Amino acid sequence: MTDLSHWAAAGFRAGRPQLPLRFPKPRWRTSRALGWILPLLLLATWWGASEAHLVAEQILPRPENVARALGELAGNGDLKRNLLISLSRVAYGFAGGAMAGLLLGAGMGFSPSFARFVRPTFLAVSQIPILAWLPFFMLLLGIGEALKIVLVAKAVFTPVTLGTAAGIEGVPLRYLEVARVLQLSRWQTLRRVIWPAALPQIFTGFRYGLTHAWMALVMVELLASYEGVGYLMIYSRQLFQLDVMVAMMLVIALVGLFLDRLLALTERHLLRRYGAAS
Repeated sequence: MTDLSHWAAAGFRAGRPQLPLRFPKPRWRTSRALGWILPLLLLATWWGASEAHLVAEQILPRPENVARALGELAGNGDLKRNLLISLSRVAYGFAGGAMAGLLLGAGMGFSPSFARFVRPTFLAVSQIPILAWLPFFMLLLGIGEALKIVLVAKAVFTPVTLGTAAGIEGVPLRYLEVARVLQLSRWQTLRRVIWPAALPQIFTGFRYGLTHAWMALVMVELLASYEGVGYLMIYSRQLFQLDVMVAMMLVIALVGLFLDRLLALTERHLLRRYGAAS
């Protein structure tokens, strides 16, 4: 190997994306204990307000009534059936929106001229909230499954596009220069340099996209659905079954938290894998 090759290899090792190859082991007991403090305080406040009759039970049901309603929903199968319907809608919408966002974000990240051409229109369209798209898509698609999936995909599309474009644009120029010195092919440069360096930003877009997808789906199910957790919540409110309504609010929050943590674990796994491979 020539002196230049020695220098280039050393520069590549020194200048490659600084991804964490070893993650410090968190103190699980301490972190879990701290995470439970605020929920327990809120539960205690809720229970105390119910016991002291500070809020009428017709407005804020008692915790034990909510727990009983949740048990009944789980026992008769309504919770499982509606939750699976909602999760399937999120899965299809997230897959479509993430794929479209990756393609557009990659185009914007790799081509500044394409980004200048597309970005103004993209930013203008992204300012329109999901609820504002609902009447338009209802005219086009009706209130069937296609409506929910398209609106979920729209909610995912914007953050994934922005995250992908920002990740690719943020790859340091010195990484690409070293890749050229090492005569890496385009595929090797993409796999060993650009992808590991852009991965954190891309997954930030994924996590925001998944959060927006879940919230968008619940909003759509509240307004234009006959199935799903959002519909179950609004239907219980119409029947003044406030214990069921609060139970579904808790389910929505816990499922959203679970989806976010699942994607965070996937991100950590990919960072380990591609950080070591790069």
